[in-house]
Amino acid sequence: MDEEEKRRFYGSMVFPALLILLLWAIKLIEVGFQTSFADYGLEPQTVQGLRGILFSPLLHADWAHLSSNSVPLFLLSSGLFYYYGKKAKAIFILCWLVTGLWVWIFAKDTGIHIGASGVVYALATFHFMGGLLRREPRMMAFSLLVVFLYGSLVWGISPDFFPGKNISWESHLLGGLAGILIAFAYRDEGPQRKIYKWDEDDETEDVDMDYSEQSEIQEEVNTDDQTKIQNNFENSTGEGTFKYKFREKES
Repeated sequence: MDEEEKRRFYGSMVFPALLILLLWAIKLIEVGFQTSFADYGLEPQTVQGLRGILFSPLLHADWAHLSSNSVPLFLLSSGLFYYYGKKAKAIFILCWLVTGLWVWIFAKDTGIHIGASGVVYALATFHFMGGLLRREPRMMAFSLLVVFLYGSLVWGISPDFFPGKNISWESHLLGGLAGILIAFAYRDEGPQRKIYKWDEDDETEDVDMDYSEQSEIQEEVNTDDQTKIQNNFENSTGEGTFKYKFREKES
């Protein structure tokens, strides 16, 4: 790994690391001051709940909830910034806002939603669909890694798998759909599959050149043969008579 690649690799972790630190700092403040910022969560179809589109991914119910979201959020965000460079911020913001907006619109009468799991689902499906659309080796490898590590996330998009638990499956489902949509919108960004093209014109010129050269050589050979035949004919004539000699074939 050269120096430029190292800077790119470690640079892709800066924003995700700062984001995770912010999430943990918020939870420490809640615990330290024995308070809760849950009121800043996302309550669908209410004016007050609109602020939750921005703030709900920063809030978590407890340490277990925060821990379960921190690792995938860090890894998926780092992959985003590594592969997409300057476009990564726009993609991340879209995953954040579109997921929150759709939850606010469609998740009616479901209480207050908090947690970054919706963004995690959006990033996971974005990477997976991006790898399928591009068929670029590195993106395909990363998408397979996402499936290997977080394939179980698919069980979180239905309430039937978690009966009696306060899990925001709406955020999971809508976040996953948002990631797919954004992957289609940015399918021409990031690493692209290499397409190799043969230069047909050059090949045609080479073939034509070879054929013309062969024709010229054949013409020279034919001319030499005709000259030899004519000389033999002239040498074989004498006093008005012709003498033909036939060469017998060896069996």
